[in-house]
Amino acid sequence: MQENAPEIITVIGEQGEEITMKLQEIVNIEDQDYALLSVVEEGQMPNDEEEDEIIIMKMNKTEDDCTFEIIESDEEFNMVASAITDGDEFEEE
Repeated sequence: MQENAPEIITVIGEQGEEITMKLQEIVNIEDQDYALLSVVEEGQMPNDEEEDEIIIMKMNKTEDDCTFEIIESDEEFNMVASAITDGDEFEEE
């Protein structure tokens, strides 16, 4: 595998469907990890240089697994989005 190859993950959607996503970045804000993801459309190469719509999800890690969940709170989402766009309020992993 290439060192700079994007990480491709499959998540289960709200209706139980599998969604293939590209992990763009992981950011840590106030001791919580958040994943910046983009949907990989069928037939799309994961490293296409197009502007992707970014989806922000909360990450919950255990020793064996990592799960992603939708950010329910508007306040939390706005805090994360603001920190990401400001660029200096988060630590990259």
